[in-house]
Amino acid sequence: MHRDTQASAWTAVCGVEEIVPNTGVCALLQGQQVAVFRMNDGAESRVFAIGNYDPNAEASVLSRGLVGNLGERLVVASPIYKHHFDLQTGECLEAPEHSVPTWPARIEGGKVWVGA
Repeated sequence: MHRDTQASAWTAVCGVEEIVPNTGVCALLQGQQVAVFRMNDGAESRVFAIGNYDPNAEASVLSRGLVGNLGERLVVASPIYKHHFDLQTGECLEAPEHSVPTWPARIEGGKVWVGA
């Protein structure tokens, strides 16, 4: 479900410092809610962008979920039914048929950019 990064236009959604480390925020990108997460490994930040809509709970809540890891996978746990979504692939670990889309994301010039 990953969008094509080569043909993408990039949009600045917020300043990287506006996202508390190891949490997410919701951004509106071309009319669609996108959950943007900032993960810190020591001093370095990485960002991920997945769909904000949790199809298991039928609610736009993933940006408010708890982030962490299951083994080697970085995930967010939905705040409603606690299903885990892989931040890199959008896969729902408990119900793969309810996986969410992903977008490329990067940090540049102190801003978080999401490809659309």
